[in-house]
Amino acid sequence: MLDQIGSKWAVLVMGELGRHGARRFTELRQHLGGISEKMLTQTLRTLERDGLILRTVYPEAPIRVEYELTPLGQTLRGPLKALTEWSTQHIEEVVDARQKYDERTRK
Repeated sequence: MLDQIGSKWAVLVMGELGRHGARRFTELRQHLGGISEKMLTQTLRTLERDGLILRTVYPEAPIRVEYELTPLGQTLRGPLKALTEWSTQHIEEVVDARQKYDERTRK
């Protein structure tokens, strides 16, 4: 489960829904630059299956579908925010460690 919740796109989707509430597929795709339709669909299905987001279909013409965090998904907002803040604070150290590792292992 951690590999799914901790995936780049899952974190970004949940962050977007946590900050802005219910979103349509196209809104999510626009705000999450670089994600393909296929990857967004897979990510949304996984999060829905895990009970972290709710998919609501409105029987209108045209049909409207919105995604939002469930109460369970809301409980992850704090931990995900902390992870994001940690990443921001330590990105330079991580990049430096990666470069040093790559230099050592190339020989």
